[in-house]
Amino acid sequence: MQFGLSDEQEMIVSTVRSFVENEIYPHEAEVERTGQVPHALGEAIKQKVIDLGFYACNFPEEVGGAGLSHLDFTLVERELGRGSMALTHFFGRPQNILMACNSEQRDRYLLPAVRGERMDALAMTEPDAGSDVRGMKCQAQRDGGDWVINGSKHFISGAEHADFFIVFIATGVDETPKGPKKRITTFLVDRGTPGFEVREGYNSVSHKGYKNYILYFDNCRLPDAQVLGEVDGGFAVMNKWLYATRLTVAAFSVGRARRCFDYALNYAAERKQFGQPIGKFQGVGFQIADMITEIDAADWLTLAAAWRLDQDLPSNREIASAKLYASEALARVTDTTLQIFGGMGLMDDFPIERFWRDARVERIWDGTSEIQRHIISRDLLRPLGA
Repeated sequence: MQFGLSDEQEMIVSTVRSFVENEIYPHEAEVERTGQVPHALGEAIKQKVIDLGFYACNFPEEVGGAGLSHLDFTLVERELGRGSMALTHFFGRPQNILMACNSEQRDRYLLPAVRGERMDALAMTEPDAGSDVRGMKCQAQRDGGDWVINGSKHFISGAEHADFFIVFIATGVDETPKGPKKRITTFLVDRGTPGFEVREGYNSVSHKGYKNYILYFDNCRLPDAQVLGEVDGGFAVMNKWLYATRLTVAAFSVGRARRCFDYALNYAAERKQFGQPIGKFQGVGFQIADMITEIDAADWLTLAAAWRLDQDLPSNREIASAKLYASEALARVTDTTLQIFGGMGLMDDFPIERFWRDARVERIWDGTSEIQRHIISRDLLRPLGA
């Protein structure tokens, strides 16, 4: 087994980390204060990423991407996790589900997204359909050769800057021995489509400036040309492409945990009480030891899951384990770091309180910790008939 990074991978890590430190960190405090990313700043970050050759690096070279492997891209996401999500959003990683576009859709959606000309946003969650995706009420009904959509989606990230949306919508119901099951279809919806409205959502305490939005559909009419994949094939598209979002959360959590840990380590070495650095007291020193052990374990789980994807090995359980452990380890690391800082950890003189607030959502979105545990347990027990 080879645990070291190649020279190319080391270069990827170094390049992205340097970008985050020089282009993202300087703007974080202002974004946190205002809850906004100025349009000019977002566009400037995007252009610098394009010039660097990293925009849409998660896409294959044949469509204009950098062609990074799953492992290489996970290293990118890990380093981006160190920075403000509101700002790293402009690093530009379009949803890889766009690879399901047909030839005509590629010209309108996939290729412009890879070139940075159009930005996308994914819309699945509804007020009554979070973990229970089949519980969605937003529906599309046939009317001649079109689809007429009514309903809403909420908690939609990136909608502020999106030119089009990848939306999962119920298109029918199947009667099964276990009861009715909704059929899901994926649609591509352009901003400005009649009957489609994007409104600002809730005020979140996590990831200031990375806003959530609510999408409303009121007799919104779409032709078949806007269907991504097959009609009623939304779950097939979802299962083939959306695994990457869980791995992204795991990688983000590792990157953010390492940045937070650096603050804890340096503070434990510099802060003195009772005539010595607080890190010399076992109560703090052992916390430092526990944190780095958890971070390293989360890192290896995440990289191993990405490696399995590159080897075309079954990876569903491993990705769920990485997302579960890394997001929960991040919560423990941020909380422990805040404890080490004491009262100053809650002051905005340091970013610790921000790391602490931001960490909470990682255990919720892209599949809650409970859903990850369900995936892991079913993967283990189902082959045994349990």
